[in-house]
Amino acid sequence: MKLESDGILIGIKPFSERDSVARIFTRDFGVLVGMLRGANVAKINKPLVGQIGGCVWNARLDSQLGVFHWGAEKNLVAPLMTQSSVLMRANSAFDLLCALLPERESYAQLYDDTLCLLRNLLFDDAAYLKWEINLLRELGYALDLSRCSGCGTTDNLNFLSPRTGRAVCDVCAAPYINKLYKLPVDLTVTGRFLDAVCVGQGIQMPVMRKLLK
Repeated sequence: MKLESDGILIGIKPFSERDSVARIFTRDFGVLVGMLRGANVAKINKPLVGQIGGCVWNARLDSQLGVFHWGAEKNLVAPLMTQSSVLMRANSAFDLLCALLPERESYAQLYDDTLCLLRNLLFDDAAYLKWEINLLRELGYALDLSRCSGCGTTDNLNFLSPRTGRAVCDVCAAPYINKLYKLPVDLTVTGRFLDAVCVGQGIQMPVMRKLLK
């Protein structure tokens, strides 16, 4: 079995003295997991998280741990190294993708959103928040801030339902105010939704995400 696509290297862990197991988020096949031969001893073109490039995944059987041929073209994280807060956001995105996306399920729009995030983190303070909102949408938690979920009004939308992800106006919110999230959406709000996703999957929120404020 052979799969070929463009991808982002989002995770890599040593497997032996020479080899590593990598996770590559691809445009066409979602997250692929496989072996990177010689990754730990490479002196030239060493695989690093944040690289983008061409990816070929091969396995004799569909159920096997495949082997990657990875052709890195550019490391989008390298320019972020001088700003720790920005680098933390990039690493948080990688950890969330590794933790929450199932293997071999296509998320083409989220792939494009992730490329956009990495290219704009240095210039757009809201880039990471936008990315998390897009991630929630892909995971089935699309936020709707266009009108009140109770009465349909577009005025005084100051609350958000944690159950539906829809906006709630002041009047409809009054009886439930202690159970609702306050708008506008920020990393605290998206973090609560992501925590619910993690609980639903039986995993812990990635540590790097917990550190973000």
